[in-house]
Amino acid sequence: QVQLVESGGGLVQAGGSLRLSCAASGSIFSINAMGWYRQAPGKQRELVAGITSGGSTNYADSVKGRFTISRDNAKNTVYLQMNSLKPEDTAVYYCNVVATIVRLSLQSKSDAWGQGTQVTVSS
Repeated sequence: QVQLVESGGGLVQAGGSLRLSCAASGSIFSINAMGWYRQAPGKQRELVAGITSGGSTNYADSVKGRFTISRDNAKNTVYLQMNSLKPEDTAVYYCNVVATIVRLSLQSKSDAWGQGTQVTVSS
């Protein structure tokens, strides 16, 4: 299994910045994709940004040019740098990691989610 620990959320004024971190641990053989999702009150969870094992990235149109996703493969950690934050970015942000895990010499796929971290942007 994969355990995820998120950090970095908080309260910030519009125009400010925050950096989210998500560290993965467990019986990880390899990490495939890592990403950040968010869910605002009354709305569905949506993809914010994703990054593949090769470093390819994709972003929601609403955050392009403001958010940057990156990963440290040595630390099994993914980051989300959020700049020029807007009140509409307010949500709970969730980390997602798709990995290959090893248990009893058998490999299997794991799709893990973090506990969520609150990001609140005041106007």
